Amino acid sequence: MAVTLRDIARKAGISTSTASRVLNGKTEKYRISQKTQILVQKAAQQLAYRPNQLARGLRLKKTHTIGLVLPDISNPFFAYVARIIQIHAFQAGYSLFVCNTDENQVTEIKQIELLLSYKLDGLIIMPVGVKYEHILRLVQEHLPFVLIDRSFDEIDANSVVVDNYSGAYKAVEHLIENGHHRIAIIQGLPDTYTNTARVKGYRDALSHYHIPVDPDLIVGNDFRQENGYIETKLLLKLETPPTALFTTSDLITLGALQAIYEEHINVPKDISLVAFDDVDFAPYLLAPLSAVQQPKELMGEIAVKLLINDMRSKGKFDKKRIVLEPKLMIRKSVLRVQASQPVAALSD
Repeated sequence: MAVTLRDIARKAGISTSTASRVLNGKTEKYRISQKTQILVQKAAQQLAYRPNQLARGLRLKKTHTIGLVLPDISNPFFAYVARIIQIHAFQAGYSLFVCNTDENQVTEIKQIELLLSYKLDGLIIMPVGVKYEHILRLVQEHLPFVLIDRSFDEIDANSVVVDNYSGAYKAVEHLIENGHHRIAIIQGLPDTYTNTARVKGYRDALSHYHIPVDPDLIVGNDFRQENGYIETKLLLKLETPPTALFTTSDLITLGALQAIYEEHINVPKDISLVAFDDVDFAPYLLAPLSAVQQPKELMGEIAVKLLINDMRSKGKFDKKRIVLEPKLMIRKSVLRVQASQPVAALSD
């Protein structure tokens, strides 16, 4: 059976209330002697006492636990950000309850409901990003939460996002500056905050350099590895295949690399490649991969700080949207080619 406060009190020869006050760090407030404090701590150690944090949290209406909802824990980007969130949450005295939604909107709604049933102190949500009505409910009920990576313009909430548009624009512009006109994009989940901005950056970069947007070169339907693999296979079989690929997530990039390898095609000799997200092994490939690097450490750290401030202020301060700037890491996966026509940017 679990050891209780009553067991501690009986062994130390004191009242249950005194044992509780000692173990909850209230010895000074109730002027409990050092001798009694030592007796209680020794008894707790001998009996291997572990406090029931759930019961304590329900009593104090604080669990010192926050929930993290993420769309795909197998995705290196989300896994890395989750790790950073856990580190900073732990340093601030909070435990982390993690739920994976598998990029499924229905699952996300159920997981958020599950976390709310545990009366957690707050939530950090990396949403699927298609619907937001269930998140709007959190705003209406004044529940502390932070959105990260994927956000919604319609919701006034604390959020940490990356400038996906500028990151995509820089990636495609880099390919254009190296002579590429036939550039394919393998997009992620359509109609999500991140994907919409990345596709727009792709389109606008092409338009800015007078390069027609070919709908056949805009492919893909989610952020998974299979998507990158299948779409790359199909793109390489086109009558006029692209000379360059822009992949919009780590997993898409992995799938694209697998397909390229199977087709015995060389990067960058046969096809150039720039990725969004900078997967850890990108610099160590045979052709080190040029990539748009997201500030993952900052995203996780800022999200935790925003949530803690929100929980402590009880919603009294205005919500903040923090937009972080990505960085294009130029390595060796882009080959300079001879363009069929001169490239000139539109004048601003």
